[in-house]
Amino acid sequence: MQRMAELTSKMVLSGKLVRAGRFLDTAEKLFLKGNYRTRNAVSNVFIYNLSTILQLHHCDVNALFPYNLQKEYVRQSNAF
Repeated sequence: MQRMAELTSKMVLSGKLVRAGRFLDTAEKLFLKGNYRTRNAVSNVFIYNLSTILQLHHCDVNALFPYNLQKEYVRQSNAF
């Protein structure tokens, strides 16, 4: 998940949004259909790391994330 977050952030920052979208769609599928550990990894590693990197570069996280990842991102943001 860490490597997937790094690759996705590189794609977004370099303007390759279609490729980044594929990573995000895959992460959403894993989040929706995965077991507890998979969902936990997507939430705590992928979403957290990717959103942190994108916020540092002033990217709109909500515009990039698919619906279910957006909901999880908002849940994490409101937890602090």
